[in-house]
Amino acid sequence: MKETTLVIMAAGIGSRFGGGIKQLEPVGPGGEIIMDYSIYDALQAGFNKIVFIIRKDLEKDFREVIGNRIEKIAHVEYAFQELDDLPEGFTKPEDRKKPWGTGQAVLSIRGMVDGPFLVINADDYYGKEGFKKIHDYMVNHMKEDSEVYDLCMGGFMLVNTLSENGGVTRGVCEVGDDGYLRRVTETFEIQRSGDGLKAVDEQGNPVDLDINCHVSMNMWGLPASFLKELEKGFPEFLAGIKEGDIKSEYLLPRIVDRLVEEGKAKVRVLETPDKWFGVTYKEDKQAVVDSLRALIAGGAYPEKLYE
Repeated sequence: MKETTLVIMAAGIGSRFGGGIKQLEPVGPGGEIIMDYSIYDALQAGFNKIVFIIRKDLEKDFREVIGNRIEKIAHVEYAFQELDDLPEGFTKPEDRKKPWGTGQAVLSIRGMVDGPFLVINADDYYGKEGFKKIHDYMVNHMKEDSEVYDLCMGGFMLVNTLSENGGVTRGVCEVGDDGYLRRVTETFEIQRSGDGLKAVDEQGNPVDLDINCHVSMNMWGLPASFLKELEKGFPEFLAGIKEGDIKSEYLLPRIVDRLVEEGKAKVRVLETPDKWFGVTYKEDKQAVVDSLRALIAGGAYPEKLYE
């Protein structure tokens, strides 16, 4: 059996705990946070290792909030995403505060995985189906040493990923009849408007969307060899940043989209009917609590996880 790793991107969760950090607020009846449910679902699906990507300054508090608890039930390792972790010849701009993005986050696990791994966000609830389908694809279908990168992703329906409290950012996907990704486009401020939706592109121009289209929620199944691609591409990204730009990010969806367009990657879209929820806005928390209570009442989860 291949070793399969769940990689959780948690470096952007904030510089302190307790004082209203939305991603770490208890939402389960036993004080669980959203990450707990993703880990529970991943372990049930067959994943056998967890890597948390955090910042070094968060390590002590992070271990106390969740890490020490998870170490009792799974093999856990930590990777660190830092602003000054840059290739030779590059230095962090003094006024840069924003992390370098999900591509750099995943690059921080180099040397820690030698098999396929699944990348997710720390603050999103994905549901059980995506973990099962991606694990099955990784173990039974993914080609590790193919000349074309063999990737997969959880394909959510846009209608299942909206917030009632404001706009969200999603990777809007164009999927071929063969079930493979044709294109993924970062789209912003997606929210309901009357009977339809409104959204904008990166330049702020209005975008028309089908409420039933597929979207990426940063749930990517990747072979270990993909890390070489990220390592090669990061200095190219940094070299292309214009002087004074302190916000550009090295983002997984854009990296994948480019590789697909160039014929260097194929991405199997594994459709999941599960409803996403998360705490994009402070007002979302009660909806998350209510959704989890309903799932527990329906038997999807025990009252208290890991007991």
